[in-house]
Amino acid sequence: RLWVTVVPIVLITFPAAVQAFLWERFRLPWGATVCVLGLLFGEWINRYFNFWGWTYFPINLVFPSQIVPGAILLDTVLLLSGSYLFTAIVGAMGWGLIFYPGNWPVIAPFHVPVEYNGTLMSVAD
Repeated sequence: RLWVTVVPIVLITFPAAVQAFLWERFRLPWGATVCVLGLLFGEWINRYFNFWGWTYFPINLVFPSQIVPGAILLDTVLLLSGSYLFTAIVGAMGWGLIFYPGNWPVIAPFHVPVEYNGTLMSVAD
């Protein structure tokens, strides 16, 4: 019920926290990517057991958002700049801007024309 508020906050704060910890302690520039892969694994477990296991909802219609490209971009900005401030400004902007193009390969197959009750629509509608 709280997916509108909780999910965006979790998807940016958890990778940022793990990235800051790994960069500060070990100078490893892949903290956001590792965190996002863990979140994605948990989301797939949730999708499988809750959508497919309980209700047999088609699994290809409940895919989690693709956030790995944004995490790679966030880690790359930190690696190239080495600055938390620059990463917070440019990396977070890149995170938001790469979200739709990163999800396009998953959404694209649903943008095919379909006729429904005499109206031309797409499967995504």
